[in-house]
Amino acid sequence: MSKLSFDGQREGEEVQFIFRRHISTINKGIFFLIFMIGLGIIPMIAWPNDSRMFWVFIGAIVVGLFGLGYAYMLWYFSFYIVTNKRIRQINQKGLFKKNVVDLGLDKIQSISVSTPGMIAGICGYGIILIQTNVGDLVISKVPNPTRIHNKLQNIAMEAENE
Repeated sequence: MSKLSFDGQREGEEVQFIFRRHISTINKGIFFLIFMIGLGIIPMIAWPNDSRMFWVFIGAIVVGLFGLGYAYMLWYFSFYIVTNKRIRQINQKGLFKKNVVDLGLDKIQSISVSTPGMIAGICGYGIILIQTNVGDLVISKVPNPTRIHNKLQNIAMEAENE
């Protein structure tokens, strides 16, 4: 098994695991696709004998698919890297804008997990709250939140013991 590495990795730092937010975070892209399909159907209903309206409908679907692809890209390129020394949050904000936040494991005071409601329980996501001296890191829509919470707790305890 090869060791994972990333830009900005420090000497002696090993990647423990990587996780992303739940795939349901792309729901805006799905809603945009549905909206564009609905918008593309309107001209076909208004002018049913005009064959050009079919191409308007296809164009609306293509635009909707681009919106869905954009939402997927933002989800895919936003993730969390947990190492034996820190947690790195990489958040893609647009095509060219990216935010990177590092949180040292030695700064963590507590880690808690919650499931905010019935939909989150059914879909299998929750919220992880990491409290530190300087502020809180809230990670919403985390898939399998209890498993991620337990892994984070174990890594934080190991870092505290070192």
